[in-house]
Amino acid sequence: MKLLNERARLFFPASSAGKLQDTTHLCIAAHQDDIELMASGAILECYEQKNKAFTGVIVTDGAGSPRSGIYADWSDDDMTETRAKEQEKAATVGSFNAQLQLAYPGKVVRDNVNSFVVDEIAEIILATQPEFLFTHNFADKHDTHCAVAVRVLQALRKIPADKRPKAVYSMEVWRSLDWVSDKDKVLFNTSQDEFLQAALLGVYHSQIAGGKRYDLAGLGRKRANATYFASHDTDDYSAVEYALDITALVNDESLTIAGFINKFIDDFKDDVNKRIAMFV
Repeated sequence: MKLLNERARLFFPASSAGKLQDTTHLCIAAHQDDIELMASGAILECYEQKNKAFTGVIVTDGAGSPRSGIYADWSDDDMTETRAKEQEKAATVGSFNAQLQLAYPGKVVRDNVNSFVVDEIAEIILATQPEFLFTHNFADKHDTHCAVAVRVLQALRKIPADKRPKAVYSMEVWRSLDWVSDKDKVLFNTSQDEFLQAALLGVYHSQIAGGKRYDLAGLGRKRANATYFASHDTDDYSAVEYALDITALVNDESLTIAGFINKFIDDFKDDVNKRIAMFV
C-alpha cells in the first residue's frame, strides 16, 4: 500500500513473505518501542508461527524523545532516523510480518482536525485485516498515546463492521492498568522467552542510553503484574501484560470513550470505598 507521508516507511523483515494480508495480530502504537513495551504477549504468540503473523504500526516520528549522553546534542532529525531504524531492528528480532511507520509529528496526531491520520489508519486495518488489534488505553497519561487510541477507535468505526477485528485491546504503557478491577483485566502471558523480550527492548539504544531504562521498567512491570495479581494465590505466571477489552466500544457507536472508561474508574472507586468501610 502507498503511505501518505513522504517520510513514512514500510518494512518487511527477511523472515516475512511480504504480504500485509498475512497479518493476524496488529499493534498500532504512538512511538518506537511502545509496541514492544505493551504487546510482547502478541509478539510471542506469533513468533516463528506459520499460521500467525504480527504487524506493527508506529504513528509518530518520535522526534520529541528525551536525550542525554551521546545523544544529548542530536537533532530531532537525527533522532527520528535512528529511532526508525531501531524499530526495524526490533521487527527483525521479533520476526514481525511487517513494520509500518507513519512518521507524523505528535502534534499532528493530537490535533483532531487532521482526519487524514484516521483515514490512513483505517486503510491499514483494511489492508491487514487482523483478527486481533492492540493499541494504547484511554487512561494513559501520555497525551500522544491517548490521542493514538482515539484515532484508532475513530478509524475502526469508519470501516464496515464485518471488516473489523474480532477483538480489540487497549494496553498499558504510561499508566499501569493495575487499578482496573481484576474481573475486568485481560491478561496476556509473557512468562516465556524473557531473553527475546529483553532483546526486543535492547535494540532501542537511543532511549536506554539516552536516559530512560525502558528495558528494565517494561520487564519489571510485567513481573510485578504477575506477582501482585492475586494476594492469596500462588502465581500462575511469572510475567503478564494487563489489557482492557474495548471491542464493545468499537462496535457500539452509542458508547462514548469517556463513558466507557469512567465505568472502570467508578468500579475502582467503589472497590476502594467498600474496603475502607469494612474496617471503620
